[in-house]
Amino acid sequence: MRRHVLWSTVAAVAAMTVLGTTAANAEGRGDIRVTKGVTNNGKSVVVGVSRNVTFPVKLTIKDNSGVKSLREISANSSTTHWGAPPEWDGATCRKLSATTSECTATMRFVPAYLPDYSEDNANEATGRWCAYGNVKANDGDYWIFDCVAPFNLKRAATLTAAATGPSPLSGGKQVKVTGTLSRADWEALKYRAYGGQSVQLQFRKAGASAYKTVKTVRTNGSGRLSATVTASGSGSWRWFYPGTSTTAQVASAGDTVTLGPATMRAPYTMHAATRG
Repeated sequence: MRRHVLWSTVAAVAAMTVLGTTAANAEGRGDIRVTKGVTNNGKSVVVGVSRNVTFPVKLTIKDNSGVKSLREISANSSTTHWGAPPEWDGATCRKLSATTSECTATMRFVPAYLPDYSEDNANEATGRWCAYGNVKANDGDYWIFDCVAPFNLKRAATLTAAATGPSPLSGGKQVKVTGTLSRADWEALKYRAYGGQSVQLQFRKAGASAYKTVKTVRTNGSGRLSATVTASGSGSWRWFYPGTSTTAQVASAGDTVTLGPATMRAPYTMHAATRG
């Protein structure tokens, strides 16, 4: 068992013991309740290999005497036993009415913690997570909740693109686009090639506002992509990966190719021999 696993487990059990319950049950006193919860504005939380990821957990809390505070909040995985819990960076509350408040907690995933909190493979921490914690009312009512504001935790991905076209003066229309798809490996804290994935080659014509899918290509074992297509005109080429339940979607930066007009070759003229 890795060094942080035991510490995190003991800390979680101790915290819930102090609160008077276990993580598997919700309980409390009085009528205070969390009536709504949203994490990261309803979007997945995407974590890479180095940058700390901060996200909000917004809770609507109601009690007949008014809400005093969001006292504590954390999150854990609903699909695995292990996973580095996000850090709590405090919370702010605003009063909506005499009985209802909206509290927003700021949470932070630290990629560097992920390997040590996982029993076998840190990458297994992807999937459904849920926030848990406790709230308190002005009249002393409290509620310990074990699952509100569910969200999906995903591995970040990177995608590159390079487009090579004919010379602008050649009049050719064949364009070759290459790229590489990688995703975060939380065990090694590095990005690694992601093979066997369907990635869309997209084109945005010069002057247009949106990309359109031209074809779909599968990455090889090294995560590499390659496609040769006939272009309809000048514009920008990119790769787009729609993502999966464990890996976030990603689009490469666009690479612009300019096609020139076809050129006319000068006719070949035979000259008569000069007579002496």
